Amino acid sequence: MSKGAGATVRRWVGFAAFLVVVALAVTAMMHRQELKDRFATIGYEASPRIAELATDLDLTSAGHRIFLATHPTVDGSQHFNDQCADVDHSEEGHVLGCYTKDRIHLFDVRDERVSGIVEVTAAHELLHAAFARLGEGDRALLSARLRDVYDELAPNNPQLAERMEVYEHLSDAAFANELHSVLGTEVQELPDWLEQHYAQWFDDRGALVDAFDRYHTVFDDLQDQAEALEAEMTSLRKDVERRKAEYDEDVAQFNADASAFTKRLDAAEFADDPDGLAATSADLEARRDALEASLTDLHEDIDHYNELRDHLQSLSEVSAELDEQLDSELAPITTRPDG
Repeated sequence: MSKGAGATVRRWVGFAAFLVVVALAVTAMMHRQELKDRFATIGYEASPRIAELATDLDLTSAGHRIFLATHPTVDGSQHFNDQCADVDHSEEGHVLGCYTKDRIHLFDVRDERVSGIVEVTAAHELLHAAFARLGEGDRALLSARLRDVYDELAPNNPQLAERMEVYEHLSDAAFANELHSVLGTEVQELPDWLEQHYAQWFDDRGALVDAFDRYHTVFDDLQDQAEALEAEMTSLRKDVERRKAEYDEDVAQFNADASAFTKRLDAAEFADDPDGLAATSADLEARRDALEASLTDLHEDIDHYNELRDHLQSLSEVSAELDEQLDSELAPITTRPDG
C-alpha cells in the first residue's frame, strides 16, 4: 500500500470513528432522560410494598423504569405530610400522593373498602413523572391535544368536568399536566392515539380505571344513599307535621263535640229522641276510632322517620371512618416510610 493510500485509509478510519462518537453523543442526548433513569435505579432496592405496587400496576419496562427512578415511598405516617408539604393543596379532598423533586410519595391506605386507591394514586403520580420527562415541544403539543379531548368529553361527563374544576386556576401547562394524569387513570373510553400514548407505561390501563371506579363507587353510593334518605326524611317530616296539625284540630273538635253531647245527655235532650241519641253516639264513636287510627299511623311514621335518621347516622359514621382513613393529617406519627 502506498503512503498516500495509507494516509487516506487512516483519514477515513478517523472520520468513521468521529461519526461513531457523534452518533453515540446524539443517541445519548436523545435518550439522556432514559439513561438518567437507568442510573437512578442502580443501587435502589425497592421495598416489598413498592415491589408489590410495581407488579399490581402492570407496568411496561418504561413505566417500571420511571417508577423506580423516582425512588417511590409508601408511608402511613405523618412523615407523608412532610414529604408532600410543598405541593399544591388546593384540590378538594385529601392529598393521597404527590410527585415532587422527581420523587413519588404515596399515603398508605389499608382499608379494604377502598382497595386499589393506592395503586391508582401511584399511577396518577407516575403519569406526572412521565409528563415531566417529555421534551418541551412534545409537552406543548400533547397539552393542546389533551385539552381538545377534555373539551369533547366534558359536556357529556359531568363527573370529569367537576373533577377538573379544582384545577381551573392553574396555568394551561399545569392544567394539562393534571389532565394527563386524570384521563389516564379515571376515564375508560379515550381516543386511540391517547390509549397508545398511555400504553408506553401501562400494559392494562383499563384495569386501573376499573379500580378507580370500584373505590369511587363506594363514596358515590354513600352519597346517593344519604341524599335519598334525606329527601325521604324531608318529605315524611312535612307529611307528618301536616297530619299532626290536622289531628290536633280534629281532636280539639272531637273533644268539643263530645263535651256538648255530654251536656245534652245531662239535659235529657235525647229523652224523646232515641234515634238521634244513637246516631250522635255512633258518629262520635266512629270519629274516635278514626282519630285513634290516625294517631297509630302517625306513631308508625314517626318511628319510620327515626329509623331513617338512624340509618343516615350509620352512613355518616361509615363516611367519617373512610374519611379518617384517607386523612393523612390524622395518621400516626410512629411509623416510618415503607420505601
